[in-house]
Amino acid sequence: MSRRSGILEFAVLGLLREAPMHGYELRKRLNTSLGVFRAFSYGTLYPCLKTLVANGWLIEEPGSAPEEALAASLAGRRAKIVYRLTPAGKEHFEELLSHTGPDAWEDEHFAARFAFFGQTEREVRMRVLEGRRSRLEERLEKMRASLVRTRERLDDYTLELQRHGMESVEREVRWLNELIESERAGRDQRSGPDAPAQHDNDSGETGGLPRHGGSTRPDPSDDTAK
Repeated sequence: MSRRSGILEFAVLGLLREAPMHGYELRKRLNTSLGVFRAFSYGTLYPCLKTLVANGWLIEEPGSAPEEALAASLAGRRAKIVYRLTPAGKEHFEELLSHTGPDAWEDEHFAARFAFFGQTEREVRMRVLEGRRSRLEERLEKMRASLVRTRERLDDYTLELQRHGMESVEREVRWLNELIESERAGRDQRSGPDAPAQHDNDSGETGGLPRHGGSTRPDPSDDTAK
């Protein structure tokens, strides 16, 4: 399985964990909610859905009343099919959510993982955020070293483009620092001896995210941060 198809399967399972949907709804959610899938086709989505059904992680159900499905068939139209997550699919998705290895830190996979942080345990969120920050800090160090070596050979526009790329990575590192500190603050608040009961818990509910008026949040799927 390619990395791209693996990310798509992860995202489809995550969206269907929220509610059953038909293909059009899924494509719309993938396009609007997860920037990494801004440009992909039904030709990509439906083979993914068929694979998930074959693996027993999804089931197909009629999305229309029987008479509507019959009318669609007679008219040569494809009847709507609703995809529902099976118990095995839910278990598989939860297993994927627990992964914190290097793949979870990469640009496209991180964007998809972050979109489902509300369903992810706090400790897993922390490991993914810290891994992503470490990966970007390594990238930033390499970019700076490359700029020092090559700046004398670059024209002004190429130099400005490289600076823009560095600034994008620096912004995301600052954003990650805020998120990590907020996660730590929420955990420390709950672990204090006099802490009041919290609805934010380790089962995955988010809380304590930074909400600074006027601050700019980088899109994890923004190509300039790659």
